[in-house]
Amino acid sequence: MFKKNALLFFLCYFTISFLSAQDKFTLSGTIQEATSNETLISVNIIVPELQTGTTTNEYGFYSITLPEGNYKVIISYIGFAEIVETINLSQNITKNYSLVEATQNLDEVVIKENVERLNIKKPQMSVNALSSSTIKQIPAILGEPDVIKAITMLPGVTTAGEGASGFNVRGGAADQNLILLDEATIYNSSHLFGFFSVFNPDAIKDLKLYKGGIPARYGGRVSSVLDIYQKEGNNKSFHANGGIGIVSSRLLIEGPIQKEKASFLLGGRSSYAHLFLPIFDVDSKAYFYDLNTKISYKINKNNSVYLSGYFGRDVFSMNDSFKNTYGNTVLNFRWNHLFSNKLFSNTSLIYSDYYYGLDLNFVGFKWNSGIRNFNFKYDLKHYVNDKIKLQYGLNSIYHKFNPGDIEPTGASSGINPRKLIDKYAFENAIYIDAEHKLTDKLTASYGLRYSTFLRLGQKELNMYENDNPILFNEALQIYEKADPIGTESSSRSDVLESFGNLEPRLALAYQLNNNASIKASYNRLSQYLHLLSNTSSPTPLDVWTPSGKYAKPQLLDQVAVGYFKNFKGRIFSLEVESFYKKVKNRIDYIDGADLIANDAIEQIILNGKARAYGLEVLFRKNEGRFKGWFAYTLSKSEQQTPGRTPAETGINNGNWYNTAYDKTHDVSVTASYDLNKKWTFNANFLLQSGQPVTYPNGQYEYNGVTIPSYANRNEFRLPSYHRLDISANYTPKPDKQKGWQSYWVFGIYNMYNRRNAASVSFRENEDTGANEAVRLSIFGIVPSVTYNFKF
Repeated sequence: MFKKNALLFFLCYFTISFLSAQDKFTLSGTIQEATSNETLISVNIIVPELQTGTTTNEYGFYSITLPEGNYKVIISYIGFAEIVETINLSQNITKNYSLVEATQNLDEVVIKENVERLNIKKPQMSVNALSSSTIKQIPAILGEPDVIKAITMLPGVTTAGEGASGFNVRGGAADQNLILLDEATIYNSSHLFGFFSVFNPDAIKDLKLYKGGIPARYGGRVSSVLDIYQKEGNNKSFHANGGIGIVSSRLLIEGPIQKEKASFLLGGRSSYAHLFLPIFDVDSKAYFYDLNTKISYKINKNNSVYLSGYFGRDVFSMNDSFKNTYGNTVLNFRWNHLFSNKLFSNTSLIYSDYYYGLDLNFVGFKWNSGIRNFNFKYDLKHYVNDKIKLQYGLNSIYHKFNPGDIEPTGASSGINPRKLIDKYAFENAIYIDAEHKLTDKLTASYGLRYSTFLRLGQKELNMYENDNPILFNEALQIYEKADPIGTESSSRSDVLESFGNLEPRLALAYQLNNNASIKASYNRLSQYLHLLSNTSSPTPLDVWTPSGKYAKPQLLDQVAVGYFKNFKGRIFSLEVESFYKKVKNRIDYIDGADLIANDAIEQIILNGKARAYGLEVLFRKNEGRFKGWFAYTLSKSEQQTPGRTPAETGINNGNWYNTAYDKTHDVSVTASYDLNKKWTFNANFLLQSGQPVTYPNGQYEYNGVTIPSYANRNEFRLPSYHRLDISANYTPKPDKQKGWQSYWVFGIYNMYNRRNAASVSFRENEDTGANEAVRLSIFGIVPSVTYNFKF
């Protein structure tokens, strides 16, 4: 099978390569930021005479092939001064550009109509990009700029609420998002149980969120891809920037190791509110710290290498009886090689580790778990001609899953050592992507990914009668665990289960006129990892498990159509998209499922299916003193797990029910106003339907104990969620361009003190004996102040 697909892969490649004309020449090079030599991603290179162009890749490289002749070339990037020059293309030319950042002293940069015509033509849809500067402008809790909170202001993206980890995209679960930092997988994107994200905004160069139209180079998750690249570091001069806030501070330093050739970047953050708790006689701690590192070295004009890493930890403890430690560690070595002015390659060796540790001294044991993987990637980008671009490559990941390791903390502990069985898997993929200009008005992006997943042998595996780990009790109408009839052992080299899936991708863009287009896309994606969680959002204790005999891979099919229009050049833009997606083999849990320290997960899960559909609207004002956007999403997200036989009830009687992340209405408004050089005001407003929950609908008494009975799953909702955040940025010396530069950020989170419900529980009133609902709220109004600096 692999040989056949490899043959198909290369036949496609050589067939398309043959189409390249022989009387054309190539303009190629790298585009950088002038003061630091930091490469810039997605810079527009426009050739107005031919109404064509290209953009730089993730490493700042561009290539465009044109007929011989004289052309005006426009280099344009938002926030930077535009470059316009004439090129005599009579031979292949390598030309690097350095862009100067637009400042208050320069005339306002006006993006030409041609740039937007190129964007309108691109088949890429369902993608949102945010710059580090935009993220820093969005008001956030306690004054800390936050990537995850910023993307939740976009259409189709929500969270489970305050203090909830992860994010949900188009009705998908948080574990269905692929989160990449310099190509390395991040398994938990949150600090302090969701109050902050793990991404330091000072270290971020580029961020893209793919909600649909996902290119074939991405795989492994069925909802979205959040792709984040770190800065490379300034190889011209030493610089530092950071911020000091109420509960946390950050510092990033960068500079040359060898001028114009090698650079370093080192960034750190830490919270310190726990240091003040003893003053209030509070004997508990909750804090985080993280570290971003990167070394970049340009060997020669055709070769560059990068070594980047991230290390983060969260610590939460109460007295001396309880301590929780968790976090991510990633390391990535990359080699960029330029074979020719048309062929660019990137080779990556990636290590990723998510660790979770729990010390329960009051019961005398420690718990450790996590997931670790080693990843090899080889990607090539081929600029075949002015009509066709290819990307192709392969990817192999070795996974090790540690479900849990229990150790007694001392001789007096009554806990016996216990090791849950480690699991292993090998995930592979080969892909090809093409972007093809079919006519002057019609452009297509199409690709194919073939992925395989091998569940490898493990020390011990339960065996069940008729291979059925879950039994249905018809008398009680409930599911029960089956007793194993034995176990079997296998070596790591054995393959217990194998899966293979073809994942086609297609996107089309048809240009209606210079300022409007319609687009459509289709995606099929496979996900071989499952997050075991019975909460509405991920928690550090959640455990990842691979597909196997009883947990099949999740398979997604998604279609989307959209209308895109620019107004008055680039000043206003409108995006309207509708989507429908369905997921096979979405795991569901039987009632009363226990996920903690469970070495037989197959006894509590069933394979179901999910679906989501909706409409998204995004209206932006991109230029001027007043900027911002309005986003609205109308959507539905449901899950169904019918019975395996006619006698079984399934989950929720086999009926569709709302997922825990279904939000019917989601409205967000983000605005920024530049009053003058010194003052900028920012605000965002968020309104969304309440989170689905399951409430008791009755009760009965047994042996003097009151026991609640529950309604259908997620039949009710929490109250609607809404809040208003504001902030003001004050720059004392806005014209200062050298030396110590600083500005203040004053913010108010949840300005009108809305007590949004994180949960609602029920209890018996001690005085009246009547049942009552109790709302738990995390935050009311929260003021903040942060001092930011750079030099």
